Amino acid sequence: MPELRGATECIERGGVSLSAALDKGAAIEILLAARRIADQAKEEGALRSPKVPRATCDHMGGVLADSVLQSGLNYKTVVRPRVMAILQTYPKVDTVSALVKLTQRRKTAEFLNWNHHEKVTRFESLVSFMKDWGIEDAEDLRSALNDADFCNAMQSINGIGPKTVDYMACLVGIDSIAIDRHVRTFAKKVGVESSDYQFLKRSFCCAADLLSLPRREFDAWLWRNATFPMPKQLNLAL
Repeated sequence: MPELRGATECIERGGVSLSAALDKGAAIEILLAARRIADQAKEEGALRSPKVPRATCDHMGGVLADSVLQSGLNYKTVVRPRVMAILQTYPKVDTVSALVKLTQRRKTAEFLNWNHHEKVTRFESLVSFMKDWGIEDAEDLRSALNDADFCNAMQSINGIGPKTVDYMACLVGIDSIAIDRHVRTFAKKVGVESSDYQFLKRSFCCAADLLSLPRREFDAWLWRNATFPMPKQLNLAL
């Protein structure tokens, strides 16, 4: 049946086996949700918006700092300035080995320009985790983020959940969507009430495919649309 084939293609393009993860009914639910999301996104200008390629980052200090700081903070005013400062001030602290040395010198708070112990501790735990898994640079991380065991193990770190993993994947160039509060709000707007992270991720990834947009680009559009909504296009009366 065409609907099931469409849902299967969307899901499996994201590296998820339908037989392992979903039954036919669940696949159809994902496709129905994706169609609602895609239709609303099209109406709000997702296909009219300038195509702005989402930047990737190969600086491990920047990637891990961004991943840790972004949760619960204003990105434009708090997170981005700190990440940009890291890239400019610490250009050579771009590998896990360099980050390990920095944390051993107790320079994490200075590096992040953030003193609260929770994010400082989370960053140091993440650096230690990367070292234990043999991750040295962004290329290693890109490869590891395609490994389910690595992604699951990372979530054993206090404060690291699936959203942070997917957010990190987007930062290093993997075509994915991180389900944050903006994405959840968009889902509710179109009547998709599920709060299940994986259901929403598969639905939004499928919606991006229906729109023929790269998933990372759609993820970036959802954030921009929530932060700087486009004015509605007016119909001219003839």
